[in-house]
Amino acid sequence: MRYAWIMASEDEFCDIGDGLRLCYRQAGEPDAPPVVLLAGLSYDLTNWPPALIDGLVAAGLRVVTVDNRDIGRSSRMPQRPPQPWRVFAAKPRRAAYDLSDMAADTVLLLDHLGIERAHLVGMSMGGMIAQVVAATRPDRVATLTSIFSSTGDRKVGQPARSTMLLLGKPAARTSQAYAEQYLTMIRHIASLSLPMDEDRERAWALGAWERADGKIAAGIGRQISAIQKSGNRTAQVRRISAPTLVINGDRDLMVNPTGGAATAAAIAGARHVVIPEMGHHFSPAVVEEIVELIVGHIRAHAGLETAR
Repeated sequence: MRYAWIMASEDEFCDIGDGLRLCYRQAGEPDAPPVVLLAGLSYDLTNWPPALIDGLVAAGLRVVTVDNRDIGRSSRMPQRPPQPWRVFAAKPRRAAYDLSDMAADTVLLLDHLGIERAHLVGMSMGGMIAQVVAATRPDRVATLTSIFSSTGDRKVGQPARSTMLLLGKPAARTSQAYAEQYLTMIRHIASLSLPMDEDRERAWALGAWERADGKIAAGIGRQISAIQKSGNRTAQVRRISAPTLVINGDRDLMVNPTGGAATAAAIAGARHVVIPEMGHHFSPAVVEEIVELIVGHIRAHAGLETAR
């Protein structure tokens, strides 16, 4: 069957109050079970590999991707970005928003789309947002998939010192500089043994810069503050009742694999899958496996029919 893509290449918008809005896209049949993909720190909705979205649609899912607040074409928040010392000392400003605010954005998006319950899939920071939604609004979450994410406990899931040094580099001021900075980071946190499509990664970075009109650095700083302000969420994560799949690699220099283990340990009945050699990146070599894991998880717990 040929699938109808809904707004697959067009941006749509959802009001989240105070004149602010989220940008999102949809793909798949309108009456198919909805899965919402929540991206990680600094990533806009275009960062999800097209093959991953195609695979989910082919399995009979309606896929919603979203620019989190402060990235892509979603609104920039009014709070001042943190100074570098605040980021490294993990001392966010009192006025900083947190992951609960970002989770509330996700619920407002579900309301806007008329979705009562969704399958949530989040990577990295997006996994943290999805965890908060699942813990605080269990009525809106059919299943949860948390990919290379963590619980906020500072004893687990911490980035390597080498990664922190890269994060501390001055912000890029041009699209080309941003693309080079992004590629340097991806080469560092991606797998050393699994292939990476550098042309696609460069094209993504240039496209992300354009979608954001170059307004990226301050938003990233505020997103980091949101993670830091939320602190250790382990007690909250323990409240998650949705069927949960936790995925991470064993070579992650951005979110240490201990973060995935802690997430799975905190959620009753969670399934934990460690993909050998995977870093903090969707190598083309692992996308098919990740699609199979997500679809299998949804089928096992939500009665999704076999692929059409």
